Amino acid sequence: MGKTQGPTAAGARRPHVASVASRLFVSAALWAGAVLLIGGVTLSSYYTRSVERGFDQRLHVYLKTLVAAVADGAFGREDPGSFGEPRFDLPLSGWYWQITRIDRDPPESTTSKSLFEGQLPRLADLGVGETIVGTREGYARGPDEQRLRVVERTVDLGQDGRYLIAIAAAADEIDKDIADFNVALLISFLALGIGLLVTTWFQVTFGLRPLRRIRSQLAEVRAGGRSRLDGAFPKEIAPLAGELNALLESNREIVERARTHVGNLAHGLKTPLSVIANEADAGDDPFAQKVREQATLMRRQIDHHLERARLSAGVAFAGETAEVKPALEALARTMEKVHRDRDLTVEVALSEPLRFRGERQDLEEMVGNLVDNACKWAATTVLIAASSVAAVDAGRARFRVLVDDDGPGLDDGQREEVLRRGRRLDETKPGSGLGLAIVSDLAAMYGGRLSLDRAPSGGLRCDLELPAA
Repeated sequence: MGKTQGPTAAGARRPHVASVASRLFVSAALWAGAVLLIGGVTLSSYYTRSVERGFDQRLHVYLKTLVAAVADGAFGREDPGSFGEPRFDLPLSGWYWQITRIDRDPPESTTSKSLFEGQLPRLADLGVGETIVGTREGYARGPDEQRLRVVERTVDLGQDGRYLIAIAAAADEIDKDIADFNVALLISFLALGIGLLVTTWFQVTFGLRPLRRIRSQLAEVRAGGRSRLDGAFPKEIAPLAGELNALLESNREIVERARTHVGNLAHGLKTPLSVIANEADAGDDPFAQKVREQATLMRRQIDHHLERARLSAGVAFAGETAEVKPALEALARTMEKVHRDRDLTVEVALSEPLRFRGERQDLEEMVGNLVDNACKWAATTVLIAASSVAAVDAGRARFRVLVDDDGPGLDDGQREEVLRRGRRLDETKPGSGLGLAIVSDLAAMYGGRLSLDRAPSGGLRCDLELPAA
């Protein structure tokens, strides 16, 4: 059978999910860009048609003049001239007229002086259709490859002939007017687009501010700065804040119930076990010795697993913090009193203010077990030192507590063995042998660790690393 890789397999990667703010901003920006683009193209097209209509109206004035001249017979008697427009007389000026009698073969054409013996193309040959009034309007290439705006009309005078009358003018004026408008339109829409983007970003940022406040307050709850979410939230966010507060309260109640159940279970098991041990102590036969041996083993296992259950419940609710210095100083005073018959000195060295992200009683239990173990083996001095540790992961501050004694210490093999399920190396010392194992388990539940090494004084060094608030 093939092996199934778990979620932590090398090939498994968490998919990238864009933030709500970026989704809102990008979607709004795309819609705004699409609307501006469509609006810009529409306005540019409308303005282009408007400019062409205005230009064509000027050309139609000259066209009507030519049609009138041809219709009343004046064309045959005199040259229509320039209509008051000097550019019709200037060679290749860009303004041209042309009258072609198309009922003769070959057609006979009369042109303005500006055409300079050239000819205007016929729009019909370029595929331009007639308008409802019988004229054609379009673009064509004229003399010198000039781009021209041309209007033409066919006039049928019966026996007097059929004529194609055309007026053309360079399209530069149209193109320049449209180009100027498009530049102004582009600049205006770019400014409008930037303004819309800034406004959208402000709206998204302002609209999501309550969510950022919830995130900030939840971080404070996790760090122990507060126990619930406070303040007024918008009606869309208020139900979320209420459910989170209910979840925090439910979590706190679960922790308290778990502690109560653990205490009740410990009391219910230890009392019958003590009765069994006492009854076994009354005899000295092999059966009684076996009962005492198994009762002692059961007591150790119960102590170990019940303590782990209690500690798991203790770290279930993240939100408590405790100052490290007062806890360490109180432990030092207590241990000096407990071991005053041996004249031990318990010193505390703390160079900076530190806070533990967890409950003080858990901190005291972890460090207390380490200090109690050190006091049992120390010759004269136990040193407790605490300092911050450079964070490996952003936002996860940590600190270290070192407990050194000047006792005989342990070799590498013994240090590894003593952390395994409360193994005792010396039965002459008081205790159940669960202290270091419990500390290691509790530190792991908080995301910390416990390691053992040789102290500079030659004894044992307990290195406890824990999360800092």
